Amino acid sequence: MNVMLVSVTERTREIGIRMSVGARSKDILTQFLIEALLLSLMDGIVGIILGVTGSKLVSNLAEWLTFITVFSILLSFGFLVLVGLFFGFYPARKAALLNPIDALRYE
Repeated sequence: MNVMLVSVTERTREIGIRMSVGARSKDILTQFLIEALLLSLMDGIVGIILGVTGSKLVSNLAEWLTFITVFSILLSFGFLVLVGLFFGFYPARKAALLNPIDALRYE
């Protein structure tokens, strides 16, 4: 959520320009929700790779038996996407509700 809030703040002028040339609030909302979704997906893929690698490493070094199921990967990935969209909605809505004139004046 912090990353998305910073992104909205840094791109306030861009949002104002897009709105002044005809972008609707729905377009801005969609843009930032897609950005939040893509960030979540990339983080999820990196997390899965690190988790599987770490599990294999611990299994080999400590000689512990570890099991990774497809269900656990899909469940965590699905939850990650839901959390990403949930916490991306507030910054996206904040961006969509900006007044174009105020956004253009923003420094």
